[in-house]
Amino acid sequence: MPCISGHFLMNSDPFISIGEKLYIMKGGCGAASSIKMINQLLAGVHIAAAAEAMAFAARLGLKTKLLFEILKNASGYSWMFGNRVPRMLESDYTPCSAVDIFVKDLGIVSNQSCKLKVPHHISSIAHQLFVSASASGWGRYDDAAVVKVYEKIAGVKVEAKLSVVNKDDLLASLPSEWPEDPTESIVAMQSQTFSPVLVVLDDDPTGTQTVHDIDVLTEWSVDSLVKQFNKKTKCFFILTNSRSFSTEKAVSLTKDICRNVDTASKTLGGLNYTVVLRGDSTLRGHFPEATEAAVSVLGEMDAWIICPFFLQGGRYTIGDIHYIADSNMLVPAGDTEFAKDAAFGYKSSDLKEWIEEKTKGRIIASSVASISIDLLRKGGPTGVCNYLCNMQKAEIKGKRFLCRTAASFVSARIGIKRRSSICPRDLGVFGKVSGGLIVVGSYVPKTTKQVEELKSRLGNKLRCVEVSVDKVAMRTVTDREEEIVYAAEIANASLKACKDTLLLTNRELIIGKSASESLEINCKVSSALVDIVRRITVQPRYIIAKGGITSSDLATKAFEARHAIVVGQALAGVPLWRLGHESRYPGVPYIVFPGNVGGSSALAELVENWSGKYRTTKDLLLNAENGGYAVGAFNVYNIEGVEAVVSAAEDQRSPAILQIHPGALKQAGLPLVACCLSAAEHAKVPITVHFDHGCSKVELIEALELGFDSLMVDGSNLPFKENISLTKYISVLAHGKGMMIEAELGRLSGSEDDLTVEEYESRLTNVALAQEFIDETHLDALAVCIGNVHGKYPARGPDLRLDLLKDLRSITLQKGVSLALHGASGLPAQVIKDCINLGVRKFNVNTDVRMAYLESLRKPNKDLLHVMASAKQAMKAVIVEKMQLFGSSGKA
Repeated sequence: MPCISGHFLMNSDPFISIGEKLYIMKGGCGAASSIKMINQLLAGVHIAAAAEAMAFAARLGLKTKLLFEILKNASGYSWMFGNRVPRMLESDYTPCSAVDIFVKDLGIVSNQSCKLKVPHHISSIAHQLFVSASASGWGRYDDAAVVKVYEKIAGVKVEAKLSVVNKDDLLASLPSEWPEDPTESIVAMQSQTFSPVLVVLDDDPTGTQTVHDIDVLTEWSVDSLVKQFNKKTKCFFILTNSRSFSTEKAVSLTKDICRNVDTASKTLGGLNYTVVLRGDSTLRGHFPEATEAAVSVLGEMDAWIICPFFLQGGRYTIGDIHYIADSNMLVPAGDTEFAKDAAFGYKSSDLKEWIEEKTKGRIIASSVASISIDLLRKGGPTGVCNYLCNMQKAEIKGKRFLCRTAASFVSARIGIKRRSSICPRDLGVFGKVSGGLIVVGSYVPKTTKQVEELKSRLGNKLRCVEVSVDKVAMRTVTDREEEIVYAAEIANASLKACKDTLLLTNRELIIGKSASESLEINCKVSSALVDIVRRITVQPRYIIAKGGITSSDLATKAFEARHAIVVGQALAGVPLWRLGHESRYPGVPYIVFPGNVGGSSALAELVENWSGKYRTTKDLLLNAENGGYAVGAFNVYNIEGVEAVVSAAEDQRSPAILQIHPGALKQAGLPLVACCLSAAEHAKVPITVHFDHGCSKVELIEALELGFDSLMVDGSNLPFKENISLTKYISVLAHGKGMMIEAELGRLSGSEDDLTVEEYESRLTNVALAQEFIDETHLDALAVCIGNVHGKYPARGPDLRLDLLKDLRSITLQKGVSLALHGASGLPAQVIKDCINLGVRKFNVNTDVRMAYLESLRKPNKDLLHVMASAKQAMKAVIVEKMQLFGSSGKA
């Protein structure tokens, strides 16, 4: 309250107002200071009283935030109460007016009161409270921190800010789940003729996260809706994408859709239906506007039901508080990044208070009812029927509800049973006819972390096309067009070259001056991504769209899909669609990856799963270990041999390894490597390419740069320490490139590719040295010598030391190292089975396949084409037999 001393205005009345906050006083210098002293007395007392009242409320067990809202309209309210208590509730003591100021000001009041002999009981107690706060180290805190004195003495917390809690501890504290699974009874109700069709208005495509075999419509004409109703399905989704629109447009859209749904229903004689508004599980979106828009068309409801629980996404509502899981901790939603959304931000984690906040007080928190977990878990469906939980029964009784829910609600509501994640094999997607397309538009920090992990793990195996947000959203039309054309050309070329392609906006987040301006920027960025994808002419093998707005715009605008089928989930909480026949890419798997789902590695794991070329030799051997079988590694020398392996593997649905020996590389050169890599890339089953028996450092280093998935360091002709040195040197280089290393300990006799080792030169693997060899070299697979040979076995037959193999297995199993056995040609079936049982996961096969090839050449053929075909079939027959023997058939 600014004041001017009367000393300067001699003819003024004692108080003459010349403005709302400026007063002129008579009384000379110091008159205004006296008024300030009285003001500070009142202010200090009111702050102290507010602190005492809130601490008392906390001890009484009252919800302090709700109490504050109530007292705002009560007689005990004061300006200081209204200004300082919110700081106490938020535990935000950033100083506006510090504790030490009131130590000083109330000290002045005390001195003057004593001098004038005026009792000051209340202000002196308030003064002592501020002195106590200062003495506790809070002197520079905001004066609202005086409440900390009461908190310390009373052992309470006034703050309404919710704590981050341990998920396991909180969930363990809840009552046991209802013992009966209601799914079957829900399905039975759905089969009854009066059961309404569930029409889900989804504000972005991610709402299909928990369903399968469900239709999705991206347009909602009356004719389309009549056609959909005639399918007599229990549920279908309408993709509105309203979250990307302004409030006015979202309201208009919701009304239009509801009118069309109602008209379509009446066209079919009043078909029974129920509308669900599927919204974001992190509480973003047009609430309550979209809900009110639906009610204005559909009529008044007995209740609105708000249910943002989403198990797969880690969204829990417990005690009315909505939590977002972060690893093993539960963070109140109001304290997460989602609550800071530029367009749909909020502060409240308590759903009742969130409703009051979003309705701007039209619906007060105290008027909102809630169904507790206690009631759900102890009472079950019967116990909560009258409390609107068992909605189907309530609907049968004539009750009408409008639900705004997350994804989990829909699957529970119609009795959909959980299904395991869909993999490429389930949809017949393996061949590399083109690359996969990953489009990222989401800006939430979770997505940014996932993108960084994806780029880190896949490296140069992934082509990244980055789009400048500044150019497409903030600059001229020419700048925007140039950026779009460039990105489309690069992405198109990359997909055509069978390379998986990441199209993403740079991580620069540009926020507008208002929520509507921020939405407009988002729409410009999304439309740019749509324009880029529309100009891509190569059909991707699969498509991943990251982010709700992005996935919706791509489906409807870039791919022109009017209809899709939700096949299932690619990951938990990540729906997989098949685009309709009318779309640009009919039948192509379309994975809708929400921006707020999954850990930091989820996107990378999904891309690896859908991109067969990222399966490594180590992956193949680990799968064999888990499945109790072995993988065949077949040496190849020409295109017929390569095709024989791939054809056999595809027919048998078996993994396989193409091996190139240094002798073969010397003769056939780089074209043989390129042939193998291309064949593995385009195969419909997992196939990798391995460099076999690299003996010299020079040829091994060269092999590291040729694109092999793995290689073998053969230092078996060297003394033990030199073998370790060579293997360790190459192992460090190879692991830096993500390649698997195999090495040999001992030495095999026999002949292979102009290399002969006499029997007297052979050495069995020394068990005593095996552990040191593994520890020093960090190899991934150990090629063992247990009496096996290269080439043909002697006339007496193979004599394998299975006891030695058993001892070696006990070491390698502890170290996570795979066992490889060279010389599998000529081994009896029972010996093969015994070796697999003792842990062999890779069998090298050469001689039997080569003999089949050479034998086929002796047969008369019409021309060279027949020679090639005959040779291929002869080799394939042997390879098929080996795959069946190794147990790998049917494992791809």
